[in-house]
Amino acid sequence: MEPYSLEKQPVKQVKFAGFWIRFAAYLLDSIIISIPLTIIMIVIMVFGFGTMDVFADPAALENEVITDQQAISLLFLSLLMILIGLIGSTAYYAGMHASKWQATVGKKLLKLKVTDLQGNRISFWRAFGRLLAMSFLSGIFYIGYIMAAFTEKKQSLHDLIAGTVVVEDN
Repeated sequence: MEPYSLEKQPVKQVKFAGFWIRFAAYLLDSIIISIPLTIIMIVIMVFGFGTMDVFADPAALENEVITDQQAISLLFLSLLMILIGLIGSTAYYAGMHASKWQATVGKKLLKLKVTDLQGNRISFWRAFGRLLAMSFLSGIFYIGYIMAAFTEKKQSLHDLIAGTVVVEDN
């Protein structure tokens, strides 16, 4: 790994963001992304599930009998909600990290940004890979997140994999 370059910020000292401030930014982002996604999911459930006969017929619910068509409709609506959640989260996290802000709204509020090891803005695909690594690896016993407390540049597992750092953007 190459050292973090100070070429773009010769007067400032680069300060890597620690675990707790990153955790706070993630909590803010979780709230920010969950509000619109929850509204979309409620709309889908009201319009999608509301048109299904099984919910309109209390006898069907008591007998726990649903038709194959109703089961397919439930499966389709469930998959649609999962897909919308995945697309929305990916667009938010990867899109915002690759944007000119270099941060999600939560990180921006706490004056943090995501850069590559040289201090440059990352591409959407690098941000997407970082998100995948965070989703699948860093959450295992939260070891990937806790690693930020013990690495020199305060990198979590997904940062090490993607070759990124989170720095304070003063």
